[in-house]
This record gives sequence, structure tokens and C-alpha cells, in this order.
Amino acid sequence: MTTPATIVDSHCHLDFPDFEGQLPDIVQRAKDAGVTRMVTICTKLKNEPGVRAIAEDYAEIFYAAGTHPMSVAAEPMATVDQLIKIAQHPKMVGIGETGLDYHYTAQSADIQKESLRLHITAARETGLPLIIHARAADDDMARILAEEHKAGAYECVMHCFSSSPALGKAALDLGFYLSMSGIATFKKSQEVRDIFSTAPIERILVETDSPYLAPMPYRGKRNEPAYTAHTAQVGAEVFGMEYADFAAQTTANFDRLFAKAAAWAAS
Repeated sequence: MTTPATIVDSHCHLDFPDFEGQLPDIVQRAKDAGVTRMVTICTKLKNEPGVRAIAEDYAEIFYAAGTHPMSVAAEPMATVDQLIKIAQHPKMVGIGETGLDYHYTAQSADIQKESLRLHITAARETGLPLIIHARAADDDMARILAEEHKAGAYECVMHCFSSSPALGKAALDLGFYLSMSGIATFKKSQEVRDIFSTAPIERILVETDSPYLAPMPYRGKRNEPAYTAHTAQVGAEVFGMEYADFAAQTTANFDRLFAKAAAWAAS
């Protein structure tokens, strides 16, 4: 039996009810598919203890924490000090996901922008990468990311990137990363694939965003970290690379951006 190439699921939500009571099997299937590390994302800080516990229970799992833009109006505003304190945990490796979502929650745009800037400050002060969710807010997102980067550099990944070519270019021009999800495998996602194809391969990550956005051939079903391999196969085709080479490159990219996770794994 051929051992699959090693790859990383840089963004999933393993604390969601979809996976309740199934994590041992979920993690084993991921490993069988070559997905040897996963970053599970806390989207509400009140849930951080449970997300942290998952990372503590599995050597393969790291976590990030923040307040999702769609939740920020209903949750207590995160503080920079609060995020910095959480970031002291050895397996907490990213700030977010944060960002802007005007598709469903445009009415909370002002508080979303305030929250985003707080998360950027925390990323800057901790040195951990910022994890961005962006939907239907390209102009404000590009402007805020650039303004804040000018005020002080920070690292960032545009998670589940499926926005405009202009926002993709703006992010790449700041030295940020674009993360490829199952959306890139959909038949009608040629524009998304085209955006990735023009990006530097050194700035590409892969993810599932599971339990959402399962790639082909599982579209419409529950997603899980093992399916990272299906997105990565399409990614390899987009960049004209062998799968093993694409897996190795995106893993190296992950280690560069999520240096804390790489250091922990090495130790």
C-alpha cells in the first residue's frame, strides 16, 4: 500500500456538533489520507475551552481562536488582552477567524470592523497569523488590511478564499496567503481556480472548513479533514504540479506561516 503524501488541513471546526462523539474516527481517516495535522477554529470565545481541549487530546490537532464576524454582534467584544492571554497556550497557533461578512450580517458592519481591528492588533502583538473570513465586503476588507499593515506588519491568511481577483491581489501584495477550500473543486468555480493559478505557489494553503463545503466528489455531504486531499488534488492540477509536490509545498507554506505549530511538532 502506498503511503499518501503528507498534507495539512489549515482550517476546520472539529468542535461543531456534526463531529460529536466521532473525533477518533475523524482523526484516523484524516491520517489515513495523509492529513497529519489540522487546525480547528474557535469562532466564539466562550467556546474556547472546548476547542482547546480537542487540541490537547490529539497530537495532530492545533487550534486558533477569535470571534467570527457573523457572531460578533451577539457576543461580548473580544479584547486584545483576552486574545493575547489565550495565545499563550502552546497549541494555540492563530488569531481568528475574524473578518467581515456583509452577505448575511451587513447590519453589524461597524462592530465587525471594530472587532477585526482588535484581532489584527492581537495578531501583531503575538506574532501569530490572522485568519480572515471575507464575504461581500471586498472594498472594506482590502482597505482595513492595508491600513493596519501600514501601521505595523502582521501575518495573515485569507481563509476559504473565494472573493474577487482584486481582493486576492490586495492580500498577496501585502505578503498574505490564500487558502484553497472545496469551493475550488466545484464545476462553476473556474474564476476561483484562475485566481489561485496566478498566485505564487509559496503563498497557498489548503483547508476543508469542515463540516462545510465538502469538495467534489462529496459536495453536499458533511465535510471532514480527510477530504483535504481532494482539494489538494485539484490544487495540484491548477498549478500543473504532481500531487506529492503540491502537498509538500503547501505543507512548507503552512509551517512558514504557522511557525508555532511547526515548532511544536518538531519538538
